Amino acid sequence: MQPNTLLDAILHEAGISNAGLAAHVNQAGRARGLTLRYEHTAVARWLKGQRPRGQVPDLICEVLAARLNRPVVLDDIGLGLPGEPAAAHTGPLGGFVDRATALWRSDQQRRPHLPGAPALTGTPAVMPVWEWENPPEDTDVSRGGRHRVTPADLAMLRAARAHYEQMYRKAGGMATRDRVVGFLNAEAAPLLRGGYTDATGRRLHRATGGLVAVAGICAYDSDAHGLAQRYFHQALRLAKASGDRALGAYVIALLVNQALYLREYRQAVAFAEAALRAAGGQTTQALASDLYAMQAKAYAHLGDAAGALACIRRAERAAERIRRGHEPDETGYVQPGLVNVQVAEALLSLGELAAAGEHAAAAVDNPAHDRGRVHRLAMLSTVALRRGDADTAVATAVRMAEQARGMESQRLRERLRAVRGHLVRSGCAGVAEAAELIDGALRVPL
Repeated sequence: MQPNTLLDAILHEAGISNAGLAAHVNQAGRARGLTLRYEHTAVARWLKGQRPRGQVPDLICEVLAARLNRPVVLDDIGLGLPGEPAAAHTGPLGGFVDRATALWRSDQQRRPHLPGAPALTGTPAVMPVWEWENPPEDTDVSRGGRHRVTPADLAMLRAARAHYEQMYRKAGGMATRDRVVGFLNAEAAPLLRGGYTDATGRRLHRATGGLVAVAGICAYDSDAHGLAQRYFHQALRLAKASGDRALGAYVIALLVNQALYLREYRQAVAFAEAALRAAGGQTTQALASDLYAMQAKAYAHLGDAAGALACIRRAERAAERIRRGHEPDETGYVQPGLVNVQVAEALLSLGELAAAGEHAAAAVDNPAHDRGRVHRLAMLSTVALRRGDADTAVATAVRMAEQARGMESQRLRERLRAVRGHLVRSGCAGVAEAAELIDGALRVPL
């Protein structure tokens, strides 16, 4: 029995306590000639997943509709019957907004079933991408809520996205996730439920989509892959509502990166192709370079050298055409040297050690934010060790361990453990210092 997060979220929105809902349901029942004696304990059971009997689900909808001054249907409160089609909502995004904000609230409450949820595979994993790419489009995303969304509200959302992205890069996703999710609940959710025209709504959904993507990145960095995937799918739906194809392609790039980590290599190739195809001319050169580079890594893992090398050439050509200052905020992660480190990984998988070493060294020679620098140093150390250059491998591993201090990230910890394992197994001279530094970083609990 799963908790009814939708009912919990809508009660919070309506400002009704468990005891208050029970009293209102009893009163509404009397108007229908029913004698009901529900108390707060019954509502607590409903929130834990128990389904109310008889006409009670309809009475709950009636009470909440009067309180919120909008129609509320069974699907909105998590009591739609399994197998039945979802009822129509007050607007194209009504049901989605309710479900999205319910997830944010559950995540903030640290519901135990969320972090360990497995990532979707097969058709359920592919459908959100297919729905983003194909009609129907949202013809009108306006909403008639009480609070009117203003340009200042939109500016706040964009500033928050930039703030939390920088925090993630410096401190890691584990340290940042609670802050982003708290902001989504406190600030973004009321705005999505507010009042706005279609034009303002497009900008609102775009700004919120960027923030939700950061929440997904932080969940991915915390090893909560099913939760990360749900955030990425939400961000993709918000991108579709915004009409911004480039934002959708960016979100798919995040799904490609996760697919690579989960070793879903064919899915990674297909998703990247979908992003490049559907976004078309809206795909920026920075994003295209990253998508092609990730495709190259997927092809390399599949043993398709020709496919990998073709994508490497496309990635390098796109990287040469990047115009700094003409990219959206979200693609700021595609800094000089990023394509090099992606290409180095692909070439390493193909056994092209000399070329991989050149690209790894070029990546490290370029400036990068703190987090990116750890990954680049880890790749250079790995390639150097494979090439038999123990001195470079050890010295680079020391720099990597020092750079990683203060970051709370499961992904970076994996990189540290992997580099340490390669060094120790090699038995090369000077390993002790690097291993001790890495052990010191890993001893600090997250």
